[in-house]
Amino acid sequence: MNILDKIVADKRKEVALRKSLIPVKQLESSVLFGRKSPSLAEALRSSSSGIIAEHKRRSPSKSVINQGLNVQDVAKGYEEAGVCGMSVLTDGKYFGGSLDDLLLARTVANIPLLRKEFIIDAYQILEAKAHGADVILLIAAILSRDEIKTLSETAKNLGLDVLLEVHNEKELQKSIMPSLDMLGVNNRNLKTFEVSLETSKSLFTQIPDDFVKVSESGISSVAAIQELRQYGYQGFLIGENFMKTDNPGAHASEFIKGLTS
Repeated sequence: MNILDKIVADKRKEVALRKSLIPVKQLESSVLFGRKSPSLAEALRSSSSGIIAEHKRRSPSKSVINQGLNVQDVAKGYEEAGVCGMSVLTDGKYFGGSLDDLLLARTVANIPLLRKEFIIDAYQILEAKAHGADVILLIAAILSRDEIKTLSETAKNLGLDVLLEVHNEKELQKSIMPSLDMLGVNNRNLKTFEVSLETSKSLFTQIPDDFVKVSESGISSVAAIQELRQYGYQGFLIGENFMKTDNPGAHASEFIKGLTS
């Protein structure tokens, strides 16, 4: 069993427990549930930077990245830096995140927030909406085409944007459907954790122009983004490059200045 299989097996148990503790009606009665969500896809289309900055404490591949930062400070710093959106890891066991991180980020930031999670159940989309998310991530590697369709349509019905993540051509071909807003290519192989920007470069022609193209993982320089833009990418998810510093917002600001100057 690889790390992705382990995460999904644990996630199924976690979601079953959460469903037994917090009923759907309780999520739907959240003050944030009726909030109109800004579109990350639209923000990326009109942006000169395309940066989606991530809050991530740790990961299975890098262990601890940064445990000491306050998520509200990070969110505020990212917004002031001018990012298009913020990705918030909500997985606890493997990434040290929580839904509370999403909620705390929402209290200080008005930019689109992405719930970065291993979503396998529509219940998690309701959780995302109730905790202030504007966008959900769906990972093609762990979902069937029917599941992608059902989950993405559920999100769209709630007014949320959908970012679908793929790692190879097979995942991409099974995933293309009208209920997606953005197609993300993860340059990190989730089974081996090796990273290569060639993954984004090799798949770009197969992503229809109807979708915003997003490149994820392994992006650490302005030059990498300038290169990926030539392949039609408009969104760039950056986490570790900012989070490994003592002030992610300040570093995101400098990065964006370098990108747009």
